[in-house]
Amino acid sequence: MKFSLKIVLIIFFTLFVQNSPAQDIYKLWEGEEKPYYKENDLQEYKKEVWGDTCVYNVTEPTLTVYNAKGENSGKAVIICPGGGYSCEAIYHEGYDIADALAQEGITAAVLKYRLPTPKSSNRPHLVPLSDARKALKLLREKRDEYGFAKNKVGIIGFSAGGHLANITTLWPSDDPDERPNFSAPIYGVSRPTEENLQWLGESLYYRELTKAEMAKNNLLDQVSKTTPPVFLVHAQDDTVCNVKESTAYAQELFKHDVPVEMHIFQKGGHGFGFGHSADGTDKWLELFVNFLKLDI
Repeated sequence: MKFSLKIVLIIFFTLFVQNSPAQDIYKLWEGEEKPYYKENDLQEYKKEVWGDTCVYNVTEPTLTVYNAKGENSGKAVIICPGGGYSCEAIYHEGYDIADALAQEGITAAVLKYRLPTPKSSNRPHLVPLSDARKALKLLREKRDEYGFAKNKVGIIGFSAGGHLANITTLWPSDDPDERPNFSAPIYGVSRPTEENLQWLGESLYYRELTKAEMAKNNLLDQVSKTTPPVFLVHAQDDTVCNVKESTAYAQELFKHDVPVEMHIFQKGGHGFGFGHSADGTDKWLELFVNFLKLDI
């Protein structure tokens, strides 16, 4: 019996749809004024960089939610892609991760946050943080729709997205719905090194940081006994974001008796996203899923 190409494609598409998590896209500030926003003529676009597709000039933030498949864990996570605050690796550090987590019964939401630039904001350094906090609040509002607990919502970020996950976790907010219940900075930034402060000044603040801002960006000093559980991943040979960003952070978490799980891979470099089988970095997502199964 011979199948036509058309029939084969229909069967393949049907199976793909049946086995792929449903996605819902929400405009983050629908019907509201975007904080720290000013009118601009920026046009969002995508470009191949670092071997992956990245999105640039993001001024309209969205939250793309992947519905948990199979047995729902009752937990949810916001995903912040990296890109140095100049772009966002929205696929390999965003949608690909969300799809994999959703297949494991975890509601996963990719945050396409506004990129900081004086062209679209008078206070660019506050733009990504305000979007991350809004994303946590918005996702919690939809907890009944997706079937997760309000107090089981975390944030995961990669590189610059890891820095965003860290400040969202460590900088205080008066609204409890804007605070994550756990975090997972993947090769993220935590220390106020000269190199990191220069990067933040050039890519997030667009000016030299004040002494108070330098102190605030010493995220190690922001750790306390109330810091929620943390999951850390890094490669020892990362030449962009030194492995000490994670090891130093873990030491502070230990000091304050904060639950922490850390995985250091000998090889992997920076920006490995989902990971690679050749160096073992593809194991981290499975370890993260196991971390979420704990009573955190």
